Amino acid sequence: MADGTGNGGATGQQLGIRVADERDVGALARLRRAWLEERTGHPVEDPGFEAAFAQWWRVELPRRTFWLAEIGSPRSGYTAIGSINVLEIVHMPRPGARGGRIGHVGNAFVLASFADRGVPGALLTAVVEHARTRRYRRLLLAPTAGSAPFYRRAGFVPAGDGFLVLEPEPAGTTR
Repeated sequence: MADGTGNGGATGQQLGIRVADERDVGALARLRRAWLEERTGHPVEDPGFEAAFAQWWRVELPRRTFWLAEIGSPRSGYTAIGSINVLEIVHMPRPGARGGRIGHVGNAFVLASFADRGVPGALLTAVVEHARTRRYRRLLLAPTAGSAPFYRRAGFVPAGDGFLVLEPEPAGTTR
């Protein structure tokens, strides 16, 4: 692994966080499926999901960075146990001011059996370092009620309710 960030204790397995690439699309899709199945408490049948995920990955890759948390060893191999991504939003410059970038943190997930082993913090550390390197003005996220305390402990503060949303109806429908 490119970035060992800890160890798995007596098992000799090491935790690593690295930027995901094309070889990781299947692992990321499996984690996304696991995220839903952990929340619903049952398997979700969708035979086309992995192909749809791979297509989404290819569309999003130019503007997103994905990280993968893995545990294992060179001898035994590695298993994906968590992921996170950041959508880079580049603001249009205006006269007298530079544009700037922000990052929207999304889809953070760690398998429940690893959630209390420092994996979420290791993933978030990678994201914050990326934001510093890319000189983002800020990182934004929309935490769940359960994850908000974790992000607050990491230094995130409330951003207010200044968001508007429009849910357009499909073309050809009227209200």
